[in-house]
Amino acid sequence: MLVHLHVKNLALIEEAEVEFGPGLNILTGETGAGKSILLGSMQLILGGKTSRNMIRENADYALVELLFQVENPKVLKKLEALEITPEEGQILLSRKIMDGRSISKINGETCTVGQMKAAAACLLDIHGQHEHQSLLYRDKQLEILDSYGRERVFPQKVLVEEAYRQYRKNLEELNSLDIDEEQKNREMAFLEFEITEIENAALTPGEDEELERQYKKLSNARRIMEILQTVHTITGYENGAGDMTGTALREMTKVTQYDEELESLSQTLNEADSLLNDFHRELSSYLDDLVFDEETFYQVERRLDLINNLKAKYGQEISGILSYRDKQIEKLEKLRKYEEYFQAAKEKVQRAEKKLEEASYELSKIRQEYKEQLEQKVIEGLKDLNFLDVDFAIRFDRRKNYTPHGFDDVEYEISTNPGETRKPLGQIVSGGELSRIMLALKAILADRDEVETLIFDEIDTGISGRTAQKVSEKMAVIGNHHQVLCITHLPQIAAMSDTHFEIEKHVKGSETTTQIHPLNEEDSVRELARLLGGAEITAAVLENAKEMKELAQVHKNTRLK
Repeated sequence: MLVHLHVKNLALIEEAEVEFGPGLNILTGETGAGKSILLGSMQLILGGKTSRNMIRENADYALVELLFQVENPKVLKKLEALEITPEEGQILLSRKIMDGRSISKINGETCTVGQMKAAAACLLDIHGQHEHQSLLYRDKQLEILDSYGRERVFPQKVLVEEAYRQYRKNLEELNSLDIDEEQKNREMAFLEFEITEIENAALTPGEDEELERQYKKLSNARRIMEILQTVHTITGYENGAGDMTGTALREMTKVTQYDEELESLSQTLNEADSLLNDFHRELSSYLDDLVFDEETFYQVERRLDLINNLKAKYGQEISGILSYRDKQIEKLEKLRKYEEYFQAAKEKVQRAEKKLEEASYELSKIRQEYKEQLEQKVIEGLKDLNFLDVDFAIRFDRRKNYTPHGFDDVEYEISTNPGETRKPLGQIVSGGELSRIMLALKAILADRDEVETLIFDEIDTGISGRTAQKVSEKMAVIGNHHQVLCITHLPQIAAMSDTHFEIEKHVKGSETTTQIHPLNEEDSVRELARLLGGAEITAAVLENAKEMKELAQVHKNTRLK
């Protein structure tokens, strides 16, 4: 569960630290006090977009930190799959927002926004005040059904997605072959030109490297000859180093008989003389063979130009050019045997479509098995939320085309009054009713997903009276199995709190700040009185608030145990 929230320099919040408890955590406050800012801070951890405007005036950065205590084995397993290991059972998610960028961290280690979002999704679920509108879209309705049956649905969806990818690949290949005779002839002519051009070149792997070496030598032949002749003269035996070394060796032999130590020096000098003699002989041979042949140079240059031209068109290396030729030959062969290849591609599409159809059919079958369970649970949940004569069903239709999620197109239908036929949600329900339906679904999914912390932002929109009481009872039931954070303006819901927080806005001079603090029993009753009576809190209103709080606690103690 979420045990600690730390927010710094975010919008109107200078700095706030909140310790949340188990069960139902209620947050109330005046309109404009900053309740949405608090929710927005948590949305940032879930991967929400950031901007410079979020940072408090005159501050360099904004910081949001959420500390979770994780004990649920299923949640720990999900985190393990993400390579996240709690430290002493705790996970710290933080996001620091600066001008133009943000830094996300998990347990102090920098991570991507995507990794942060994936981790947060295992730990909490946020239902914003406008999220229930998404329930009107069929894709969202299908997503909810799939989440309900995730144990069997998700593995089958993976098979469907794989089959769909293969089907699309084969279909694209077939479409690429679907050309008219004129286009086919044009492509064949072009392929034949490219293949002929490469084959006429008669390329040999490594040929270009040898040609480059020859070109380098031939283009610098004159300079090579001039310098080597100079070296030949310097090291030669006509007043050169060879002559002088020979003279030195002869002089050395005259004195070696007088001292044995001189023998090794004489031997060294003899070796030097031999090496110099060998060098001079090999250099002379090289100079004799060094001939600049203009025709050879021209041939090498032309060959290099040809190869480089082919490289520019078909590949950076000779091996790449030859590989390109082989691919073009394959394409040409396909076009020459067009009918044969087209039929083969068509059969591949048919096989892939059959596999996709079978996988989609199995997925649809699984979904329909869970459909009846979900329908019954939704009806039960809606009755708990003051839908007394509700009838709810999920209608299945088949899409015209396949999708990565199969061929199912579902639509939620409901009747809220006796004798009325079921109709799509968008045609029959009000905003308040839609909000309650989403609450019922969230409660159902939370139990199956094992998400420990649920956050509701003004789930009570558009409801009052007896319905508000029913919603409060439902929230209390959810809070008995999960940690719930709920932003509300209804006293019926606030009275059910296990922990009550007040969000206040303070103005001091030209500076405005938002603060959040827990309420004791007496302060909680006073806040309930404000919600009940508005600006003027009379003794009667206070008494009413106290009674509401007591009755709520009695309900929790008797119905939820």
